[in-house]
Parts: sequence; structure tokens; C-alpha cells
Amino acid sequence: MTAALDFALPDALSAHEPPEARGLDRDGVRMLVSRGGLPPEHHRFTDLPDRLAPGDLVVVNNSATLPAAVRLDRLAVHFSTAREDGTWLVELRRRTATASEPYQGGEPGEWLPLPGRATLRLLGRETPRLWRAALDRDVEAYLRAYGMPIRYSYVSRDWPIESYQTVFATVPGSAEMPSAGRPFSADLVTALVSRGVGIAPITLHTGVASAEKDEPPYAERYEVPEHTARQVNLVREGGGRVVAAGTTVVRALETAVGTDGLVTASAGWTRHVVTPETGVRAVTGLITGLHEPRSSHLMMLTALAGREPLARAYEAALQERYLWHEFGDTHLILMSEW
Repeated sequence: MTAALDFALPDALSAHEPPEARGLDRDGVRMLVSRGGLPPEHHRFTDLPDRLAPGDLVVVNNSATLPAAVRLDRLAVHFSTAREDGTWLVELRRRTATASEPYQGGEPGEWLPLPGRATLRLLGRETPRLWRAALDRDVEAYLRAYGMPIRYSYVSRDWPIESYQTVFATVPGSAEMPSAGRPFSADLVTALVSRGVGIAPITLHTGVASAEKDEPPYAERYEVPEHTARQVNLVREGGGRVVAAGTTVVRALETAVGTDGLVTASAGWTRHVVTPETGVRAVTGLITGLHEPRSSHLMMLTALAGREPLARAYEAALQERYLWHEFGDTHLILMSEW
């Protein structure tokens, strides 16, 4: 497997708060545009309609973010993924002065008392970082009452759950925001539609990432509805671009594409990892944030952009001091043949 892009990310380039707290509108963040061998371009996200063409399609993730972090005195529990048997995957983290850090403790069968007289039972490790666990009540209702949005140390304070929702969020289930959709505003969606650009949804519920680990993604729940599959196929057949708003959308669509290259309606769990070796067949563009060095997301971006163009784009982002992470700037990647 091709090695992911590596670089040094200065702490000063982490977005420490939502753009609204920096005096910007939601859609006012910067947008790096890269296309094949052409030099990277610098825009604002409000320029997106001008970078796309009538007949293109933007596919978005309509998963809504849960307040998935529950804080105890010394620990925090991050609820990640609901399993079909009612258990959840959770991450245990040690609370720090700024946020939290990985916690390696815990034993199978251990009971953790949570706020509101709830009890979480650890059943066994699912991965080196995640536990399979059972809460003694409905998890989503409990999180709405006692949870907070997951926050890592580069975000300097708590923000309300509304700061972690996109304009497309209608189906609760993500532990962390599908952040590529955050810069979209209602006005920007209207501008896209007025230009003749279609909008179609998928659902993929994101689990917890880890700011400290370079791990491949694990199984996540997804759904590609029939009308979205049909739109993707029609746009591709007509020569238009299918632009995924986020790596979650790429993962869902590439899971749903068949050997004939067509996307079919499907739902379930996906373990699909997009790499330069697997390639992409459903999408021809991507709207995404700026990703951590060596992350699996960068493998996906390499499959779309090519290693050298991606390296040039990230060099430009570092030189121009773009901001990283969920409250940061954006990157529009268009495959060169479109």
C-alpha cells in the first residue's frame, strides 16, 4: 500500500474555534482548489458554485452529530458507533486541563458509573483503542441529556452542539461531525441549485477518530438511497462531475459501486478503505478539509488527486497558512480528466 503523505503540521495552523468566532460566516472559510497538474488556486468557499458547472452533482452526508462525549471526574467516555445488538463501541479517555488523552485502562466486565445514575459495562476490546460496551438505558436519549460534543485539545473551549451540525444534518448518529459539509450555508446551497448543480444525500455515521493515532477507519453504518444512486449514474453518463462533500461520502459511494461501475442503492456496514491501489470509480471530485499527516484520509485523497499534485496542494496550504481540522478551511479536488 502506498505510504500516506507526511509533513510537519504547526500547532498554529489548527483551527481552535468555529469560523463564526473568528468573524467569518460559515461559508466564508478559505478554499484551496487543485486539479491535476495545474497550480493550486486560492478561493473562498463562497466561490464553489463558480468552480462547478451546470449538470454537476454534489453528494452530501446527512448524518447529524451526537453530543457523544460523557465526562466523569477523571475520565471521559466517547460513544462511537451503535451496534445492531444494542451495544456501542466506546473510547475511554483521561481528562486533561485542555481536553482529553487516550486512556489504556479498563477491564472486561468492569462497570463505570456515569452521570445521571447511569452505568456503562465494558464487555471486551473491539480494537486496541475501542471497547464494546453496554449502557443501562437508551444511548441517544442519554447523550442528549448528559453528553457534550467530542472535543480534542486543539479546540480551546467547549462549543454547543449546533456548532457541530451541518445544514444537511437530519439523521442522528455520528460521533464526530461530517465536517466537509460544515461550510455549506443555506444561501450557498441555493446558489449551487440556481447554477444547475444537483444536491443528493447519503448517510454515513462517523465513529470517533483519534487525533493521536494513525489508524485505518473501522466499520461504519451507511446508506446510499435509490434516488441518489440513480442521480450519480445519470450525471456520470451525461459527462458531469460527481463531487463528494467529504471522505465519508466517498466511502459510502465507493462501497455501493458494482463491478459494472454503476452505483446501486445499498445499506449496512462498510469497511471499504479507498487507496491509490483500489482507486475510485463513483466520484470525480471531493470537497474535504485538510487532514493530519499520514492519515488514511490522505490515502483517499492520493487516489483522487495523485501523489505529486496532492503534495503540491499541501505545500501551498502550509505556505498560505490554511487552517486544519473540523473548524478549518477546505480543499476542492477535481480529477484532471473532468
